[in-house]
Amino acid sequence: MNLKGLRKTFGEVRAVDDLSLRITAGEVVALLGPNAAGKTTTMEMLLGLTTPDSGEVELFGRPSRRAAADGLVGAMLQSGGFLGEMTSREIVQVMAAQYPKAMKVDDAIARAGVTKYARLKYGGLSGGQKQRTRFAAALVCDPDLLVLDEPTVAMDVQSRQEFWAAMRDYTTTGRTVVFATHYLAEAQDFADRVVLMRHGRIVADGSVDAIVAKVDGRTIRATVEGTSAELLAALPGVGTARLRGGQAELHCSDSDAALRALLAEHPRARDISVTAMSLEDAFVALTADEPVVEEV
Repeated sequence: MNLKGLRKTFGEVRAVDDLSLRITAGEVVALLGPNAAGKTTTMEMLLGLTTPDSGEVELFGRPSRRAAADGLVGAMLQSGGFLGEMTSREIVQVMAAQYPKAMKVDDAIARAGVTKYARLKYGGLSGGQKQRTRFAAALVCDPDLLVLDEPTVAMDVQSRQEFWAAMRDYTTTGRTVVFATHYLAEAQDFADRVVLMRHGRIVADGSVDAIVAKVDGRTIRATVEGTSAELLAALPGVGTARLRGGQAELHCSDSDAALRALLAEHPRARDISVTAMSLEDAFVALTADEPVVEEV
């Protein structure tokens, strides 16, 4: 899969700005970024649903629309939907009929965990059940590339765990998966590779460990009163700071110096912890527009 020099604007908004990305067969890639980072637009261009203003998309040596028509690509997107009067089984049957080498409908339904409510009408399903039906519809063409945009939204914790268990089983056959999610734990647990986007550009690309390594230091969390994020960020050794309801989170290049300064300025600080950087910390540091963010 090769994306080369993609650009897309909507009026004065540049949704994707000269994005190039190459993904090899068998990779599981998480596409991460804040809202309006360009993730969904990138996926739509990848699938041929949106035409780039410039740049090229190539999937399996074919243009994206050709690859999708040949059943090489399955997609589960936020946009679009199915008729509420159709059952989940009917939806998957209709999708299967579009492809020359689709898997058996019952197999797709079973893999997606839809069997129990396959004969119920789509309109009456819960949000999580609808997501599973959409997953079955994406799987039924037996694709070599599966593209998922926020696949577990509206699912409860157990449903998310079952969904990713099904995905792990699917990828053991060497299939390629590209997914966008706001649940960073999903990316950390499941992705071989993480691509971070901001304002339509890629700002980091690599394994979870490689992404986290781009952000030096540790994180201090503490309950602190009578201060602001700006004052906390000015402490020695602190890079960025967030403060919400008296709960401070300091991303530090020198956690020892920062901790000494914090206790000197705020001797009544409590519930203090010092931890290594996580993917969430790296996400905040690498995609933030401002060096200091205060949440009230």
